[in-house]
Amino acid sequence: MKKTVLAAVAILLAACSPKTTVLSPDGRISVRFDLSSSGVPTYRVEVDGQPFLVPSEMGLVSGDANLDRGFFLISSVVRNHRETWRQPWGENKEVEDSHRELSLRLKNDADVDLEVVFRVFDDGFGFRYAYTVPGPDTLRIRGERTQFAFSADAESWSIPGDFNSYEHLYRKMPLSELRDANTPLTLKFSDGLYAAVHEAALVDFPEMVLRREDSLTFRSALAPLKQVRRGRRGPAASSAPAPAEEVAAVVSGSFRTPWRTVQVARSAVGLVNSSLILNLNEPCALADVSWIRPMKYIGVWWSLHLGIESWGGEGHGSTTEQALRYIDFAADNNIQGVLFEGWNDSWRGSDALPDFDFTRPALDFDVEKVAAYAREKGICLITHNETGGNYLRFEEQLERALDWDASLGIHAMKTGYAGGGLNGGAPRHSQTGVRHFQKVVEEAAERQIMVDGHEVIKATGLRRTWPNFMTRECVRGMEYNGWGPGNPPSHTVILPYTRLLGGPVDYTPGVFDIKYESVQGKPQLRTWGRPSSECSEHTTLAKQMANWVVLYSPMQMACDLLENYEGHPAFQFFRDFDADCDASEALQGEVGEWISIVRRAGDRFFLGATTDETGRTVEQPLGFLRPGIKYTMTVYGDAPDAHWESNPTAYEITSSTVTSTDTVTLRLAPGGGAAVTFLPE
Repeated sequence: MKKTVLAAVAILLAACSPKTTVLSPDGRISVRFDLSSSGVPTYRVEVDGQPFLVPSEMGLVSGDANLDRGFFLISSVVRNHRETWRQPWGENKEVEDSHRELSLRLKNDADVDLEVVFRVFDDGFGFRYAYTVPGPDTLRIRGERTQFAFSADAESWSIPGDFNSYEHLYRKMPLSELRDANTPLTLKFSDGLYAAVHEAALVDFPEMVLRREDSLTFRSALAPLKQVRRGRRGPAASSAPAPAEEVAAVVSGSFRTPWRTVQVARSAVGLVNSSLILNLNEPCALADVSWIRPMKYIGVWWSLHLGIESWGGEGHGSTTEQALRYIDFAADNNIQGVLFEGWNDSWRGSDALPDFDFTRPALDFDVEKVAAYAREKGICLITHNETGGNYLRFEEQLERALDWDASLGIHAMKTGYAGGGLNGGAPRHSQTGVRHFQKVVEEAAERQIMVDGHEVIKATGLRRTWPNFMTRECVRGMEYNGWGPGNPPSHTVILPYTRLLGGPVDYTPGVFDIKYESVQGKPQLRTWGRPSSECSEHTTLAKQMANWVVLYSPMQMACDLLENYEGHPAFQFFRDFDADCDASEALQGEVGEWISIVRRAGDRFFLGATTDETGRTVEQPLGFLRPGIKYTMTVYGDAPDAHWESNPTAYEITSSTVTSTDTVTLRLAPGGGAAVTFLPE
């Protein structure tokens, strides 16, 4: 009788014990939560039955309260979730969200409540913390305890953990040799598994970078509220992760963090096709999104970086006369937007003068006339608001400036924060910066203005919640090719597997004058922008076109001078291209080597394939086309003798009729690519 009672009690306790493990819907990913002997939350992860992350610590650190230890588990709940939601624009307008959620409630001896939430998808997982702390109205967060303790070494691709800039070349190295990294950090393991560590829904919190603790264990490090100088080892070193005594964030007594995310896939393109980051963000906050429209655009920009025109003063580029010319070109070539950098008075490059006013145009730029002409032609003007890092001055004028834009019918804005940081020594990626960038987006949304942010915080999927935040730079982009040695051919075939996992990038591709021959002999207004034997695009012309497809942005720029497009047969690809795609798929590729991506807009398809320094032949099945329909396929590809160094402008255009049962052979020259249109017959 006694044994029967004990057995019954054991069964009852087992039935009531909190669940601490959650599986992905397909059962391949297993996440298990636990507590250490000192009450520190930990987690571990298996993929396909094999260890992926060994026990890793969790939590935050504060000098005002105990946020990281002494916890005990009170309850847990597992929920299933499946829905398909729609966004006004994106790589895919329809997004499937299928996950299992494990929500755990904990408490410690300081009466701190902690909810840890895991969401596990077939393509990865995310987790976040929600704290309720009795007593203080605000808390100073000094760091994060979160670890990623990998079970095996891997190849990694990353940029340094720089809290002020993402404009670095990517490094490929063994994970065990990596000291620190910004995210996304992309990994390839010896068993063929790919992974990427990032964060989602970054709101009112500093960004996270990763800092190595031992060979394969990395800890989250948060951007400090104030810039920390650590010697003269370069920009990344001066923005190193904050030590424990520094303040990273000030939060209320009840707060939650961004999601810490890990995407996993059995192919490199599986990472690219993941919607995990978007799915971990809140639904759209805007009641009306009908005014949000993707676009192709041109503008006064590349000439400034080549040094043949200027933002202000001698050689001023954004004049009324030139503005009208650009608007005419856009209207004649199926281009929806035009950007004018340097339209402002008192602008002198990367620093604004003390009396700078975001509503005062240059004397030779008649903004009312230009805006009226753009409206007449159906062209969207993109204003440029460069702050030089003086975000406080921008905030002082923000509402007035945006009202002024809206009154002129200007519904797109490019922002900039050039320089070494923000006012008062705040790193760009600090909580201060994150709050400011979000304020700009929300104020712009109230006035139906779309935002293209440069030198802002990295993309973490907030475009789902605020879809007027169309695109952002946050990358070593095209401009670096106009200043010196530039970006190597591998750079743009690393980006889809790294930077673009977070969201769209305003890389500004599309240079047709690869070696800048059209500007040789013209007066140079700045020495840093002078084209030289070292200055050129490290691509072929065909790759420049393919990057319009590969490097996704709902605001996609053709950046070259107009005279290099006028009468050029290859520019037909951009005329036909539609930045407002309905569905996308990364088809084939390897990180840093090559990629093939197709995007559908209505009944038309656009394919881009690019490669690194190695030429290759790609056999691409056309199963993505709709069955039973004939398409005219036009390939804008590398000529047989094309090469990014010796013959970059050699291209050929070929056309044929194809169906979904066909396979196309694409020859990609070293540093080359192919841009392909499929138009139904």
